Amino acid sequence: MSEPLSPQNEPYAVEVEEGKSYYWCACGRSINQPYCDGSHEGTGFQPVAFTAEKTDTIFLCGCKKTGTPPFCDGSHSK
Repeated sequence: MSEPLSPQNEPYAVEVEEGKSYYWCACGRSINQPYCDGSHEGTGFQPVAFTAEKTDTIFLCGCKKTGTPPFCDGSHSK
């Protein structure tokens, strides 16, 4: 499997709704960052599904190097 693309070197601050499911783009190819649009087809990557625990602003990884996908862990600053 190849390395994912890094669409930006900072997290995406996104609003999420409690109980709603989201699909984070793990390949970096989606034009709908940070969410999956199916661009991973044939790459060996799969989106990371998560359900929002509460309505809030969260920070999703933009560099695709996080150790805690889909959430930003500061890997972009290393």
